[in-house]
Amino acid sequence: MRKILGIGAAVAAGLMVALATPAHPASAHPLGNFSVNQLAALDLYRDRVQVTAIVDIAELPTLQERSTVDTDRDGTASDAERAGFAATTCAALAAHFALSIDGHRLEWTVGDTGFRYAPGSAGLQTSRLDCALRSAAPLGAPATVDVANGFRSDRIGWRELTAAGHGVTLVDPPVPARSISNGLTAYPRDLLSSPLSERSAQLRVRPGAGVPAAAAAPATAAPVSFTVRWTAGAESALRQMVGSRHLGPLVGLLAVLLALVLGAAHAALPGHGKTVMAAYLAGRAGRPRDALVVGATVTLTHTGGVLLLGLLLTTVAGVAGETVLGWLGVVSGALVATVGIAMLTGALRRRGRPAQHRHPHHGRSHEHHIHSHGPDEAHDHDHHGLGDAHGHDQERAKPGRLATVGMGIAGGLVPSPSALIILLGAIGLGRTAFGVLLVLGYGLGMAATLTAAGFALIRLRDRLAQRQGVAHRLAGRLSAVLPTGTAAVVLLVGIGLAGRALATL
Repeated sequence: MRKILGIGAAVAAGLMVALATPAHPASAHPLGNFSVNQLAALDLYRDRVQVTAIVDIAELPTLQERSTVDTDRDGTASDAERAGFAATTCAALAAHFALSIDGHRLEWTVGDTGFRYAPGSAGLQTSRLDCALRSAAPLGAPATVDVANGFRSDRIGWRELTAAGHGVTLVDPPVPARSISNGLTAYPRDLLSSPLSERSAQLRVRPGAGVPAAAAAPATAAPVSFTVRWTAGAESALRQMVGSRHLGPLVGLLAVLLALVLGAAHAALPGHGKTVMAAYLAGRAGRPRDALVVGATVTLTHTGGVLLLGLLLTTVAGVAGETVLGWLGVVSGALVATVGIAMLTGALRRRGRPAQHRHPHHGRSHEHHIHSHGPDEAHDHDHHGLGDAHGHDQERAKPGRLATVGMGIAGGLVPSPSALIILLGAIGLGRTAFGVLLVLGYGLGMAATLTAAGFALIRLRDRLAQRQGVAHRLAGRLSAVLPTGTAAVVLLVGIGLAGRALATL
């Protein structure tokens, strides 16, 4: 018994330490594990233009490209293989990096190239590509220079342009002379929520040396909420556990507990539809078992989604993970909107029917009758209790199985990128079963939060319905418009979720 209590205390203490651990500022990619971040630094001379291009590639695209780098498939990217990959990729970058002087496009010569790996999250690796481009350019007279970077334009991430003159002057340049991210090594925190997206610029150049450009002002860190810091710290701790070469039983148990907590925390943040699910269950006279069905469906859908997306990303190198997540978000929003349309249609149809008024039944007890109106809804007519206070039947549509499962699928359809990183990191270290267990923990944590929200709103609705007097009469009046209002909210939220996902594509 003492041993068990000791283990429990150690796990609890470890969990508290992990949750209190702050996120490491240099940890991985603050813009996301799907990101491909780019910097193009232009140096303009009177007779030439030189470009130093840097591509900072996060964990997931690095993992996808591993087989392209490791051409002999022996599991190790040799120096020769990395050099060959760098030369090929830099040539592709040069082909997509357009620079024109007064409408005449330059032809690039690719100089030094380099490609290397660096440790990333959860035992995965990041990578970095360096390319040097050069071209002759007639800048001995005033000219207009147009720049457009189209390399990997389908990938999300930081896009930065800089331009500096050497023997020429840039007139009111729209881009800074020096990188504000220190060559993609230190991204300014106050720009992470709205990262740079400098993909093109127009520069006006004239001969003559101007005033040397000052260094870009260091960006000040924006305040970060406690919830965001706490979640980032817990994610960082979990990734370190998964990426550890030596994983003992105690650390493994702590990792599972952290996965549960993180899943619950992610569901508590905006964007997982918990509010609309709870409103749906309350507005549709949902029962506790309906909330359980939603929770179970969220768990299964989220777990299956992470596993399938992980398989897709590791077998198809050309698939952009963020694009897949975007389309899944569209489908999730469309599901919610479809349920909202069905709810609104049913509510308007019921409001259009004449009310059924009661007649006294001489004090005799009567049964509670339920008349079925199809697979998705049923109406109940109460001949005693609350119905007598209203004076007429209040029809309340119970959620159908199809709609309830649909809401659960919508809640778990978009996989958590954090869970995906954990899964792929565990697989890379030969711990596939452990990775699946952690993903299941994420799903269970999400389901617990969503189910609890549904329970809470159902209980609140039932308590309001039990009150007598003025409050009860007010609740009765509200119940006449609640189904329509709830349906409208569900529909609008679904449209909003789909629209937000479309905006990322």
